[in-house]
Amino acid sequence: MTTTPERGQSIPDASHLYEVERRARHLERPGFRITELQLSPDQTVPWHSHTHVGDTFYVLEGRMRLFLQAPKESVELGPGESYAVAPGRPHLVTNAGDASLTFLVLQGVGEYDYVPLVSRA
Repeated sequence: MTTTPERGQSIPDASHLYEVERRARHLERPGFRITELQLSPDQTVPWHSHTHVGDTFYVLEGRMRLFLQAPKESVELGPGESYAVAPGRPHLVTNAGDASLTFLVLQGVGEYDYVPLVSRA
């Protein structure tokens, strides 16, 4: 049975909370990891933040749109472009194109967690 975290509840792994076309972990060491994600045009990584680690996104293929809070901002990235999200800053990742989006997310340095901003019913 999968438990659903409440809004603001820190969890160590969120891979069961949202669907992606593909997920591959390229590196995982204490305090740092690199994950490759592939999103279809209708998939998103839901609103969340991380307590201690930042996310650096690097687009390999497709178009990414990041929505951020505190302050409110929208960023669009294409292949070869990157953007760093500071620890504690809420963000949502979407596919901004008509084809699959493939990107790397580098997370660290520090203990990883996932803090959802919207509870799932």
